[in-house]
Amino acid sequence: MGLFSKRPALSRAATYPNSEYKPVIRQSICTGEKNACMKHIATGRLTEIMLIKTDADLDAFCRDYGVDRRDIETVY
Repeated sequence: MGLFSKRPALSRAATYPNSEYKPVIRQSICTGEKNACMKHIATGRLTEIMLIKTDADLDAFCRDYGVDRRDIETVY
């Protein structure tokens, strides 16, 4: 065993439980820039996850966090 061994990979979805967080896309009105975020249901606080440049980025976000595209709300 090496000095710097890797930890087992955790599921990203496990870090944001569905009972407390919901996925949202935050989109800029001026520039149209999109960010995938997790919104805390109780407080409304947004945590940015990744920048969405293409549909492939959105698909990767959905796959990594186990969400359906239809369940993602867009906020401005």
